[in-house]
Formats: sequence, structure tokens, C-alpha cells
Amino acid sequence: MILVNGQALLAEQDGRYLRRAIELSRTARERGNRPFGAVIVAADGAVLAEAWNATAETGDCTAHAETEAVRRASPAHPRERFAGATMYASGEPCVMCAGAIFWCNIGRVVFGIDAVSLRVFRGERAEQRDAELSCRDVFAASPHPIECIGPALREEASEPHQGFWRR
Repeated sequence: MILVNGQALLAEQDGRYLRRAIELSRTARERGNRPFGAVIVAADGAVLAEAWNATAETGDCTAHAETEAVRRASPAHPRERFAGATMYASGEPCVMCAGAIFWCNIGRVVFGIDAVSLRVFRGERAEQRDAELSCRDVFAASPHPIECIGPALREEASEPHQGFWRR
């Protein structure tokens, strides 16, 4: 078990897949993209998709890790399968990615570094700023429940961001 926010515990499986998302964030950085990764895992443990942020290499400003994972998984599986799935994200999903998680019908999210901590790394440069709205706000507006756990493994999830963002 892994401590989250000093209280809640993550199961071993959650830690394993969140660490995989963090590993994918390193891949994103190595490829010149912003350091974010995501993994979608079904309730039965099947990995439905993995992705890293690909905005720099594709030129697509919507190619965030979570959205890319949804794009890969959703054509191959019925929406019902996602209700029991978990999205593991190296960072707290942005508003766009939270919307993709909602539309895909994913029922659970576990993320690493939180948006507030990410903003410290990003600094005040306009092109690095995000909409300051928590994914929890988007999920709270959903007609179906979306469980959200995080930040978790914050130090590990923060490591790929060290020295990446321009101040």
C-alpha cells in the first residue's frame, strides 16, 4: 500500500500502473514533448491503452497523454468496458483531458503530480499556463460517478518536470 495525501492508500496495482504512466512521461520528455504519460486499465487488469504527450512531435495541441490514450482505446472497446476502468495519469488531468475521460465513460482516475504543483514548474509564461480548473470540478459535473485519487507518488511524478519548463 502507498500513502496518498498522507491518508488514503493506493493498492499495489495502482502504484504499478501509476509508475508506468510516470515512465511514459519520461518517454514524452525524451521525445521533446511535455512530460506526461497515461495508462488505461480495465477492471479485469487488461491494459486498454498507453500514451505519452505528443504535442511537440505531432503539432497537435490536443495530443495530451490522457486524450491520446482515450483515442487509442475508445474505438476498440465499448463504453461499458470503461465504466470499470482506471485512467492512470502522471499529472492531474487538465480540463480537456477530464472531458475526454468523462466522454469515454472511465469510472476512476489515479494521478501523480497535482495541477497546483505543476503550475510551480510551469511558471508564468503564457504558453505554459493552463485553465485553473481542477479535474475534480469536471468530474463532479458528470451524471455518472468518476472516482478521483491523487496526488499520489508526487515526488516520482515530479521528477520528469525538473528542469523541463522555461521560466
